[in-house]
Amino acid sequence: MLVVGLGRFGSAVAESLVAMDFDVLAVDFDMARVQQYSGVLPHVVQCDTTDPRALQQIGAAEVTTAVVCIGSDVESSVLTTSCLVDLGIDNIWAKAITAPHGRILERVGAHHVVFPEAAMGERVAHLLSGRMLEYVQIDDDFVIVETGVPAAAVGKSLGEAQLRATYGVTVVAIKHAGAAFTYATAESKLGATDLIVVAGHRPDVERFAGSV
Repeated sequence: MLVVGLGRFGSAVAESLVAMDFDVLAVDFDMARVQQYSGVLPHVVQCDTTDPRALQQIGAAEVTTAVVCIGSDVESSVLTTSCLVDLGIDNIWAKAITAPHGRILERVGAHHVVFPEAAMGERVAHLLSGRMLEYVQIDDDFVIVETGVPAAAVGKSLGEAQLRATYGVTVVAIKHAGAAFTYATAESKLGATDLIVVAGHRPDVERFAGSV
């Protein structure tokens, strides 16, 4: 995998991929950053990724997946993505900082555009509501959250509580006090201090969390 840009986001992506045993080639234009991560990442090189010939020289055309983590320099982000598209890389992910930036990346050929700052901001906002302990957006309108048990369901089994019929959400896991999370079944009893993992469409999940 090729990771372009070793700022906070890019370095985190590269280090996580290496920890998962992926073969990662990390690239940055700034030699100071290359030196900073040379002892952390196995393969780090300095390269002007807006130059197609430079990308060819470092073997970028041989990778199947590339992640463009350049955010603040929109021109470099777009030119780098365009060069990687021209190299025929099958799977290109690109970081965007604004909606217009994201649209341009899509138009030049990025297969996936991510907005890490916006996604984190939305997640934190939901957590700040105090009703959710974890919030993960799976799709535009589908989320998974960790939350508590509504008072009306305490002491009942999931089958008896009828949470799906009432709220349109599915409880996929449950954690009793002092125990680990386990798969939820219709027989799972709901306690006042239990934590549950709920999946569903965003409005339904938010309505459910509001009842906790």
